[in-house]
Amino acid sequence: MPSPASQASAPSIAAEPSVLRTAGRADYALLDSGAGRKLERYGAVIVDRPEPQCLWRQVLPPQVWREAQAVFEPGDEEDAGRWKLSGDVAGSWPLAWRGVGFHARLTGFRHLAFFPEQAANWEWLAGQVAASRGESRILNLFGYTGVASLVCAAGGAAVTHVDASKRSVAWARENAALSGLEAAPIRWICEDARKYVQREVRRGSRYQGIILDPPKYGRGPGGEVWRLYDDLPGLMSDCAALLSDDAAFLLLNAYSERISGLALAGLMAEALSGRGGAIDWGELALMEAAGKRGVGLSFFARWSAE
Repeated sequence: MPSPASQASAPSIAAEPSVLRTAGRADYALLDSGAGRKLERYGAVIVDRPEPQCLWRQVLPPQVWREAQAVFEPGDEEDAGRWKLSGDVAGSWPLAWRGVGFHARLTGFRHLAFFPEQAANWEWLAGQVAASRGESRILNLFGYTGVASLVCAAGGAAVTHVDASKRSVAWARENAALSGLEAAPIRWICEDARKYVQREVRRGSRYQGIILDPPKYGRGPGGEVWRLYDDLPGLMSDCAALLSDDAAFLLLNAYSERISGLALAGLMAEALSGRGGAIDWGELALMEAAGKRGVGLSFFARWSAE
């Protein structure tokens, strides 16, 4: 007999995009932006770092920008450079989102080891896990430092966290300990995402939810090369095969200037043909603490069964 998933219609794609705007909170605020940079507050630390999409003028006076305790100076390679520090600023410090703890870290690629605009997706994931019946099995691919994994685990899900970087997985484990989730049912896997998924397909594994946040370009621990436009379609197809008949969601996020939320939604709808449900899509943005300006930073597509 055909499964319920095979009897369903194709997923419906939202007719209009959504801009998911993340405002400031206790541990984070976008204070100002412009001239290709962002001025942000991470906990008590003020950070000044590049953001090419901030094409407009800065609003706050220069003396406020000069108060930044950590300023990222770009190097010759894309996103790479070094931090110039003033005052008593550590290399990392603890932050939290709704009880999930994680460390901000001054990495060599202008990021702080998490992406604050992802709070909109964390909230959606928390809702998906809360609505599930029993313990959900969640697969998080390209899981980085694990905030999304910890949000799901905090809601009672069993999570498999996969990332190709040993350092990122180690940082994710540290974040789990900071969150009091070191004993939670999380499997930490350092492996190429495509290889892991292909092996899971052969094993017949199934998950109620899958999260993908692939980079534009990357390398696996064995030297495997990842190129978003070449490799994402095949990975999406394999992920669709890993969704159980009672699967609740699939979340796809991408940071790339040449992609769009609608393109991600179209790929997702093709991979999930016959599953029914709905796909919303659009852009994640950070909103300035004062005024109405926002900085669009990534694109997403999200399938939910209901």
